[in-house]
Amino acid sequence: MADPIGVLANALQQELPAVLATVVEVTGASPAKTGTQIVLLADGTTAGTVGGGRLEAAILADARTALNEGAPRLRHYRLVEDGPEAIGVLCGGEVRVFLHPYRPPPRLVIAGGGNIGRALKSMAEAAGFSVAIVDVEPGRASVPELEPVPFTEDTSVVLLTTDHVSDAAALRKVIGTPVRYIGMIGSAAKCAKILGELRDEGCDEAALARVYAPVGLNLGGPTPGEIAVAILGEIIAVRRGGTGLSRSRHQ
Repeated sequence: MADPIGVLANALQQELPAVLATVVEVTGASPAKTGTQIVLLADGTTAGTVGGGRLEAAILADARTALNEGAPRLRHYRLVEDGPEAIGVLCGGEVRVFLHPYRPPPRLVIAGGGNIGRALKSMAEAAGFSVAIVDVEPGRASVPELEPVPFTEDTSVVLLTTDHVSDAAALRKVIGTPVRYIGMIGSAAKCAKILGELRDEGCDEAALARVYAPVGLNLGGPTPGEIAVAILGEIIAVRRGGTGLSRSRHQ
């Protein structure tokens, strides 16, 4: 049987979400023993055991909830047929389990390693994002192309390349992925032209509506650093469900 801690460590190294369930207390008869552990990965893979049967099934069900919500929790299971926290067995004991979800940091992919891209990278890392810069120019990128970059539902993509052809090419690669946010820099006319090109190519309106173009909140700052702040603010607002409005002026 695979070592749960080893599987967890490998998942964390690959920035994959996982939950570690640890039996912290057992009273009475139970198939679980104090200290036993099981790891649940996002794809349903498990490693280790906490006793099997209905108890383990109940623990894994709560582990999936913890993984989705991202919050640790302590759960109590009564190994009886009926009543609160019962799991429908006859052992008679009680078990407490601590569920600890591990979720990778949100990912930000920046296409374009110029002044705005570099400023955005520093700010996003300070805000807890894992950042990759994609650029064909040596010395400006983490990776040279978009293909090796994993795009998940907790990925944000910002297109900051030096020309509209490159922005359009990058947008074609990411528009069909499940990323949470896509932003593209440029004038309203440039953004409308690129979105129009994709529309003519058959891209549906729902997909195009996901693109924030021109990118960023309207903060009024013209410098690369100020533009980066506006972009990061919009990303965080989309990710967290914020409005981007002043909290003191819009109560």
